[in-house]
Amino acid sequence: MEPADFGGLLREARLRAMLTIEALAEASGLSTRAVSNLERGRSAPRQSTLAELMDALGLDEDERRALTQAARGQTSAAASVPRQLPPDLRVFRGREEVLAGALRLTEEVGSRPGHVLITAVGGMGGVGKTALAVRWAHQVADRFPDGQLYVDLRGFDPDAAAAEPQDVLSTFLRALGVPSEALPESLTERAALFRERAAQRRLLVLLDNARDSEQVRPLLPGATGCLTIVTSRKRLTGLAALNGAHAVDLDVWTHEEAVAGLEARIGAGRTAAARADVGELVELCGRLPLAIAVVGAGLAAEPALPLRAVITELTQAASPLDALTADDPRADVRAVLSWSYQVLRPAAARLFRHLAALPGPVFSAEAAASAAGEPVPEARRLLRSLTTANLLARGAGGGYVMHDLVRAHALDLWQHADDDRLAAQQRLLEYLLHTARAANSAIGRTHQGAGQDESPGPGVATVLLQGREQGAAWFEQEESTILAALRAAEDPRLLRVRMRLARVCTHYFQARGQWVDERAVQRLALDTALLLDDPGSVCACAGALAYAFAASGDHGRADAVIAVAEKYLDRAPALEQSHAQHLISLVREQQGRYAEAVEHARAALATDRELGDPHFIGRGLNTLAWCLTLAGRHREAVTACQEALPLLQSAGYRSMEAATWDTYGYALHRLGETREAAAHFETSAQMLGEVFNRYQQAAVLAHLAEARVDLGEHADARTAWLTAAGLLDLLGNPEADGMRARADAVRVPVEDPAQGASGVPGGRRTEAS
Repeated sequence: MEPADFGGLLREARLRAMLTIEALAEASGLSTRAVSNLERGRSAPRQSTLAELMDALGLDEDERRALTQAARGQTSAAASVPRQLPPDLRVFRGREEVLAGALRLTEEVGSRPGHVLITAVGGMGGVGKTALAVRWAHQVADRFPDGQLYVDLRGFDPDAAAAEPQDVLSTFLRALGVPSEALPESLTERAALFRERAAQRRLLVLLDNARDSEQVRPLLPGATGCLTIVTSRKRLTGLAALNGAHAVDLDVWTHEEAVAGLEARIGAGRTAAARADVGELVELCGRLPLAIAVVGAGLAAEPALPLRAVITELTQAASPLDALTADDPRADVRAVLSWSYQVLRPAAARLFRHLAALPGPVFSAEAAASAAGEPVPEARRLLRSLTTANLLARGAGGGYVMHDLVRAHALDLWQHADDDRLAAQQRLLEYLLHTARAANSAIGRTHQGAGQDESPGPGVATVLLQGREQGAAWFEQEESTILAALRAAEDPRLLRVRMRLARVCTHYFQARGQWVDERAVQRLALDTALLLDDPGSVCACAGALAYAFAASGDHGRADAVIAVAEKYLDRAPALEQSHAQHLISLVREQQGRYAEAVEHARAALATDRELGDPHFIGRGLNTLAWCLTLAGRHREAVTACQEALPLLQSAGYRSMEAATWDTYGYALHRLGETREAAAHFETSAQMLGEVFNRYQQAAVLAHLAEARVDLGEHADARTAWLTAAGLLDLLGNPEADGMRARADAVRVPVEDPAQGASGVPGGRRTEAS
């Protein structure tokens, strides 16, 4: 009896027993798909399976003998079918969504004429590409009864050359029954023969660890009934573009998947007993599957070892990669990452090392170009190659993202290479400093500090910012890099440029009400100024820090910092004295000490008039006007505003002009000229929106809402308060709740305006810089 008759005999026996496929599956303990594949000749039964089937069908001895003989023939034929898949990992966890998508893709095999299914699974080294591909292949193997072919293409193996497609085809063809003596010589002929042999088959081909698209292309079966799965550390864009491959990009595990992955290796009891430590440990591993596998293997080998001991080792190691080593290079995280690095071209490898100078989680091409001293177009090209190599990823906002362990590897390489690390950090800080100044100018904020007209050094990227929108977008793009670079620049030779950068960025943090960041930045700047014994910078930085404390309601610390500034005032340059007095006056008004606020504001203005710069005279007049109106001297405040506005308009100081319109309106409101006050508030709010000062804009809208209530325009008042709340929500500021509360109570008689500075929780903020 021919082997192919087994499926037919099984079907005849099932029909005689009047069983459906589902009923036979249930009676025999097999799956419905398994029974269906056996009947269609797509798989051969094992001995135990055959016995269960025959018992479920109730066959007599002759029928059992015939079916057993047919099964032997089927099994003999199946023995020549290649089954080359590596074992599936028992500890495989997670990736449910990716696997579900993969299974949906598999349903397309053979469903459309001419549609060849190729899937490229990409991701950084150690992210679990092979484990996913093998799990997927095992789950769908029964759909490909003519065989499953597997090869490790060794695309990133440092100890062995990458597999040659011609040699791989030789192995595949022999597995498909082609005798060695019948193998063609050339790659082209072998690829053609492979496609011919695959044309009438349903094959699954798993090409693991591919170097690039060119290595893969000759190995594609090209038949509509076949599935090809390719894994690579590179993004195989050529395979997608020219061969229609589906791209599956793997990221690190989610926190929950990482916990499950560690639990699979060390046991649920051990993880349940130290749940907090488990969570901390997987985060220290960066949720990278390979890193968690290394840690899990070590813990499994030492059941009594506390998880806290491993956490200590990871946190105290000079590099986290030191604690993630293994005897097998394929399980050593540093070794695995190094394989991706070693295949880079020299220029890309150099840029990769210099990325260690970028300590933030996300960075721009301009920041990377500055760190490496490369022209921006060349840096973009090299960054694309690093992204293709899956050493970097692109963030949602367009910036570049580097995994923590990849960053640690870049830092290791940087520290041992002949690169000028100090120069790289200097270039990065200069890029941030000079572009921040340009962004402030584009937005309409003041310049601050000496050296604002100097040019950046060689190798520093320059960014042309046209208009306020681009200036504001640059700050948002580089915020994380600015904060991280300020904290990381600890070399004594970088302190001065770090201090200057902190001073320039104070405008951005104040405009967003980010007082936590502002306090941290100005504390760094003040400590540096004190270390350098720079009286002017001590005064400016202490004033900014005191203002940040006062705006946060921490008046005790504000007083302590002001005391530091006052010790240096006499030694500071005139402009810095004025700036410090200006900030001290704003701190005093935040504290309700209005007479003192007026005194400091007058001192600042007197110095500004001596210097003769309309830019700062206008600022000084607004500060004095604000302090005067809070002290009840509203007419004097109006006069000061009327003098300030033309000066600020001529200087193009848009943010301070907006603050002055607010002060003007506030004084008029207290004088009972409410309709004109509301108009000034509207002008101020509009201008503050134009210069992207959302925090101040919310404060002015609160003033407008109060004026609308006094005018009996309750609906407009409610709208103003809700708009202010929306702005504060965008900034993540909790003061939004107070604004909404005022809107909800809009029909309730409001507090007498004379009893408080404004309806903004914590008091009104004026432009501080």
